[in-house]
Amino acid sequence: MAPPEPEVFDVVIFGASGFTGKYVIREALKFLNSSSTSPLRSLAVAGRSRDRVAAALRWAAAPAPPPEDVPILAADTSDPASLAALAARARVVLSCAGPFRLHGHAVAAACAAAGADCIDISGEPEFMERVEAELHEPAARTGSLIVSACGFDSVPAELGFLFHSRQWEPPSALVSVEAYVYLQSTKRIVGNIGTYESAVLGVANAAQLQALRRSRPRRPRPNIPGPPPPKGSLIEGQNPLGMWAMKLPSADTVVLKRTLSTLTEHPEGLPGAEETPEYAEHRKKFWSSVKPAHFGVKIASRSLMMLVRFIFTGIFIGLLANFSFGRSLLLKYPEFFSTGMFRRAGPTEEEVKSASFKMWFVGHGYSNVDSSLELGRSKPDKEVITKVSGPEIGYITTPIVLVQCALVLLSQRANLPKGGVYTPGAVFGPTDLRQRLQENGLSFEVNATRAMR
Repeated sequence: MAPPEPEVFDVVIFGASGFTGKYVIREALKFLNSSSTSPLRSLAVAGRSRDRVAAALRWAAAPAPPPEDVPILAADTSDPASLAALAARARVVLSCAGPFRLHGHAVAAACAAAGADCIDISGEPEFMERVEAELHEPAARTGSLIVSACGFDSVPAELGFLFHSRQWEPPSALVSVEAYVYLQSTKRIVGNIGTYESAVLGVANAAQLQALRRSRPRRPRPNIPGPPPPKGSLIEGQNPLGMWAMKLPSADTVVLKRTLSTLTEHPEGLPGAEETPEYAEHRKKFWSSVKPAHFGVKIASRSLMMLVRFIFTGIFIGLLANFSFGRSLLLKYPEFFSTGMFRRAGPTEEEVKSASFKMWFVGHGYSNVDSSLELGRSKPDKEVITKVSGPEIGYITTPIVLVQCALVLLSQRANLPKGGVYTPGAVFGPTDLRQRLQENGLSFEVNATRAMR
C-alpha cells in the first residue's frame, strides 16, 4: 500500500522564528479558519530550528495555547532538499528569513521549481532584481508567482502612488511625486535590525547590483509629460508639510520604477491565468486611470536632529561596509553605528505598539496638460497631496501587508498572472488589496488639491 501523499498547506511561513516571522504568525492566525469565507484553511510554520519555531508559535498564539493543527516543518536555506520538500507542500510560501541576499534566493528558487507562489518582505534591490533576472522564466513555466517587497517595503508606497495617481483625472496630468515618510512613537523608535543588516550588505555589494543592471536589457521608460523635476538638495527645510526632510535611498523608488516599466510594456496590465471577463474589464479600466510620474522618497521629521542621525548612520555604513573588518563592526554594534536607531535585541512589545507611520504623497503636475504644453509652460500649476498611514512599520504593518497579499493570492488566484517574477503593484494593483489593508489598520486619503503659483 502506497504511503499517503503529504498534506499541502494553503500557506507556509518560512523564517517563522525570526524577529518579523513571529509577528507574521500572529497575524496569520487571525485569519486561519476565522470564518466560512476565509480562504486560509490550513497553515504550517517552518524554520531551521523546530524548537525556536515552536517557541515563536507559542508566543504568537498567546494567551491561548498554540493551535494543534499548525504543524512545524524543518527547512534550511543551506539544504536545498528541505526547501524543495517545503515548497512541494505549499500553495503560498511567505518568506521572512533575511537578509534576503543570503537566504531569499534559495527559497524563491525552490518555489519556482515546485510551482508554488512565493511572496517575501525584502527591501533589497539587488536580491529582487537578481530573482527577476534568474527565476522569471522558470517561474513562468511552472506557474509560480514570485512577488518581493510585500511588506512596508514596498506596498504602502506602491498602492499609495497608484491611489495618488488616480486622483489626476483628465485633462490634468501628473509629472512628479515625492513621498515623505514620517515615523512617530510615544516611546523610542527602534528600527528593524534586518533593515539595517540589509543596508550594510547592500552598500558592500553595490558594484554587483550595477553589474547586474548593465548585463540586462534596458526596460522601456514611461512617457511623462513636461521636463523632469530638479534634483534639489539632500536636506530640505521648506515643503508643503512644514517639516525637515532628507532624500532616502529607498527600495520603494526602485520597485515602483519596475512597476511603471511593466505598465509601459503592458498598458492594460498583466492578464490573469484564467481571469473572469468582469475582472479583465476592471483590470483594463484600472490601469488606464494610472498616470506614470517621476518618483522619489524622503524621510521627514519635525526635528533636524533626527535627520542628522540618519546622515551619520549613512556615513558610517558608507565608510565601513566595503571592508570585512568594517562590516563586522557595523553588524556587531548596530546601536552604536546607527546612533541608537537600531539594536540587535529589536524593539520591545511596548515600543512596537506605540509606533506608527504617515506617508504623504506630494504630486505636482498640470491642471490642463494640453494647453500648458501648447503654451510652453514648463512649470507645473497643480498640487495634490494624499496620505497613507498605519501602525508600526516593521512588525505590525509588514505582517498585515504580507498576510493580506497571501489572502488575495488564495482567494483570487485565477485573476492573477499564471507565473513569473513581478512587483507588488503590477500584481496586486487592480485587486481589492487596498480595501483589505484599510479594513486592517491602514488608511488612504486625499489631503489637499490646489493650484500652484
